[in-house]
Amino acid sequence: MESCRRTGLSGVLCSLSLLCVILDIQLDGVLGATHVEIEHHLEMGRKLLAAGQLAEALSHYHSAVEGDSKNYLTYYKRAAVFLAMGKSKSALPDLTRAIQLKPDFLAARLQRGNILLKQGITQEAKDDFNAVLQRSPDHEEAQDQLIKANELEELQEEAHAAYHQGDYSATITVLERVIEISPWDPESRELRADCYIRMGDPQKAIQDLTPTTRLRNDNRAAFLKLSLLHYRLGEHHNSLNHIRECLKLDQDDKECFSHYKQVKKLSKQLDSAEGFIQDDRCQEAIDKYESVMKTEPNVEYYTNLAKERICFCLVKIKLPMEAIDACSEAHQRTPRNANVLRDRAEAYILNQDYEKAVEDYQEAREFDSDSNDIREGLERAQKLLKISRKRDYYKILGVNRNANKQEIIKAYRKLAQQWHPDNFQSESEKKEAEKKFIDIASAKEVLTDPEMRQKFDAGEDPLDPENQQGGGGGQQGWPFHFNPFESGGSFHFKFQYN
Repeated sequence: MESCRRTGLSGVLCSLSLLCVILDIQLDGVLGATHVEIEHHLEMGRKLLAAGQLAEALSHYHSAVEGDSKNYLTYYKRAAVFLAMGKSKSALPDLTRAIQLKPDFLAARLQRGNILLKQGITQEAKDDFNAVLQRSPDHEEAQDQLIKANELEELQEEAHAAYHQGDYSATITVLERVIEISPWDPESRELRADCYIRMGDPQKAIQDLTPTTRLRNDNRAAFLKLSLLHYRLGEHHNSLNHIRECLKLDQDDKECFSHYKQVKKLSKQLDSAEGFIQDDRCQEAIDKYESVMKTEPNVEYYTNLAKERICFCLVKIKLPMEAIDACSEAHQRTPRNANVLRDRAEAYILNQDYEKAVEDYQEAREFDSDSNDIREGLERAQKLLKISRKRDYYKILGVNRNANKQEIIKAYRKLAQQWHPDNFQSESEKKEAEKKFIDIASAKEVLTDPEMRQKFDAGEDPLDPENQQGGGGGQQGWPFHFNPFESGGSFHFKFQYN
C-alpha cells in the first residue's frame, strides 16, 4: 500500500495492480510447466511417428496443439501424421492454420498446394505454388506442380466439353489423365462413372464410385447409386450393404429407405429359395422363385435367375416334361447359359431322349469347357445313347426313368403275359416272342436290382458281355443264366412275377 501512495494510485486501483502482479507470477509458473509438457508431447509424437505408431503419435500431437495453439510447427507436425494416416482432409485445416501463424512457411504452403492439386482444386493449389515461387523462384517442386495444376485446369475443361457433346469415350480418355493428377477428386470419378454407365459398363462405374464414398462427406448419393448398380447386376448382397451405409448417414433419407425395403425383401426371398434347394425342398424353392419374379419383374437378371433355378428344381424332382418346358424358356432368355443347357440335358435323359441330351451337353461344353459336371454328364449321355440303340430297359417295359419298383414289376407282369411264347403258334411268331420275352425279363432284373439299375443309369449295361469282367461269352441278356429255348420246343415257361 505504501508504494500505491507514492505513485498516487487510489486504494481500489492499487489493489487491482497488486493482483495483476500476483497473477503474472503464477501464470509464468504455469506456462513454464506447460512448455515442458508440450516439448514432451512433441518428442513422443516424433518418436512414435518414426516407429509407425500413427494413432499414438497423433494423440501426443493433439495434446501439443491444445497446450500451445500459437505454435505453427505443432500444427504442421500434426498435419504430417494425418497425411501418413491417409487423412488428407483432416490435414488441410492444420496446414492452413500453420500458414496463418507463419505466412512465409513454405513447406506448409507446398504441402497444402499438393493436397489441393490431388483434390482437383486447381486455383487454390496454383495460389500456393505461386506463393512459394514468389519467395523461392528456383523451387523445382513448386515449378513442376504449378505446371501440373495448369495442365489439370485445361484437362478438366476439355473433359466437361466432351461430356456435354455426348462423346463419352473421349471424356473417359481425358479423365484418365485428370484422375492421375488428382486421384482425390470425387467429381472427376463421378463424371467418369456416369460415362461408363451411359456406355453400358456398370462394373467400371462401380470401381469409380466406390472411392467417392470416402472422398466426400455424407455421400449418400454415391451409396444409393452403388446400391442400384449392384442391384441391377444381380449382386443383391452388395446392394443391401451399400444402401445400409446410406441409411447410417441419414435413416430418414426417403430414396435410400425406399430402395432398402425393396432390396431387403428380394434378398430375403433369394436366400430363402437357395436354402430350400440346399435342403432338397425343391417345390418350396420353386414357389419362392415365383415370388421373386413378382417382387422384381423389371430387372431381367432376377427373372432369368428364377427361370434357371426353377428348371433345375423340376429336374431334381424328376418332372421331365415340365422341366424341359421350363429349361427351354430359360435357354431362350439366356442362350449361353451352360447351367440351363446342363439341366435341360438331364431332363431329356429323364425323358429318354438321349440324342437331345447329348446335343445340349455338347453345347454346354462350348460355353464352359472346364466343368467336370458337364464333361461327366456328356460322357454319361453318350453312353446312354449308345445303350439305347441296343437295349433300353426303360423303353422295353414302357416306364419312365423315375419309375419305382412297384411300377416296374407291374409293367413287367403285363408284358410277360402278353409276350409269353406259349401264346403264339407259328415258328416265326414264337421266335419273335422269345426275343421280346428275354428282353422283358432282362429289363425287370436290371431295373429291380438297385446296383444294376444304378450302373444302367450311369450309362453301363450290366448284362452286356462287353461290360462283364473277362470279356464276352455266355448268352447275352438272359437273366436266369441259361437259355430255356435250347432245350427244345416242348419246354413250357414258368416265371416269377416278383
